[in-house]
Amino acid sequence: MDAAKAGARGRDGIRPGAPRRVLIAADKFKGSLTAVEVAEHVTAGLRRGAPGGAGAVSVEALPVADGGDGTVDAAVAAGFERRTARVTGPLGEPVTAAYALRGEVAVVEMAEASGLRHLPRGVFAPLTATTYGSGELLRAALDAGARTIVFGVGGSATTDGGAGMLAALGARLLDAAGEPVEHGGGPLRGLATADLSGLDPRLADTEIVLASDVDNPLTGPKGAAAVYGPQKGATEADVAALDAALAHYAEILGRAVGSRAAECAQAPGAGAAGGIGYGALVGLGAAFRPGIEVMLDVLGFAPALARADLVITGEGSLDEQTLHGKAPAGVAAAARARGVEVVAVCGRLALPPEALADAGISRAYPLTALEPDPARCIAEAGPLLERAAERLAADFLV
Repeated sequence: MDAAKAGARGRDGIRPGAPRRVLIAADKFKGSLTAVEVAEHVTAGLRRGAPGGAGAVSVEALPVADGGDGTVDAAVAAGFERRTARVTGPLGEPVTAAYALRGEVAVVEMAEASGLRHLPRGVFAPLTATTYGSGELLRAALDAGARTIVFGVGGSATTDGGAGMLAALGARLLDAAGEPVEHGGGPLRGLATADLSGLDPRLADTEIVLASDVDNPLTGPKGAAAVYGPQKGATEADVAALDAALAHYAEILGRAVGSRAAECAQAPGAGAAGGIGYGALVGLGAAFRPGIEVMLDVLGFAPALARADLVITGEGSLDEQTLHGKAPAGVAAAARARGVEVVAVCGRLALPPEALADAGISRAYPLTALEPDPARCIAEAGPLLERAAERLAADFLV
């Protein structure tokens, strides 16, 4: 750029009078707004609050997810086709689950088939919930022609190490009597033999990416049962039983596939979503990648970022977990690498300014700054988010 052109440009290289180009790349506000709804409300608030009126801001929305709840919705918002299949839910009853497809690329969200969302309110099944439906959903994606599958895992009701998923895809997991082991992580203590030779042959020609925001191993104090079992209703005794059953499961799989089973049990992501990460790594040949990195690639974040002067990210709670692989941290890291400023919106803020700055976020706008009652924040999240976006616009769209 020559000196004359440079002199004709203002803050952040924007021509005086040109619309600020804003990219909204926020995750859901869990329990209140989907990522798509977050983008809609932020857009409305920006256009009302922009100095110079709505015409002074150009908004592009790219709802994001990190592999957990809302991953399929984010893919659909980015142009994938929503497909549905009737599969086995975590309690063994049929449920309708969605996946996303574009060409030969599918985005499969295990929570659609095996998530906590399918349990009746207050009902948990830590020992018996199954991932069988997740295997059926993967098979549906294969039937639809997918040859690359982004397998987002999170929000699960299960702790079965992906045993149900593998069974649905053709593995034989048998007890001492030669009968299939019952559903769930608890019955894995009775697993006697495993045979993975019957797995769907199309898997060998399919690239499967395990997308998760956690890197826990399968077992032990940081494993699937110990860390996440209590969230699924597991008592202290249940956690011990599940951890032992998963260790036994890995030992039996070792007899079938060799030392790779033990290696996969300790690999990052093995403990994700009740250990379904382990099943995907050892049985499906999946490759683990942080969920937000995968999804930003799939959703086309890089070209959208190249068009932006400011990025707005966010999620329901900006806290310590955010800094460890959650969507806002991934968005901020990618934007910072390109020199694009990032601000955030959230329901609650539990990070000090210096932690936000270290993550690449200039400022955060929590709904609790407008309404201190958390219950009202959840119930009135949409209107409050629009007000927060108006404040953001007054501060940054100048």
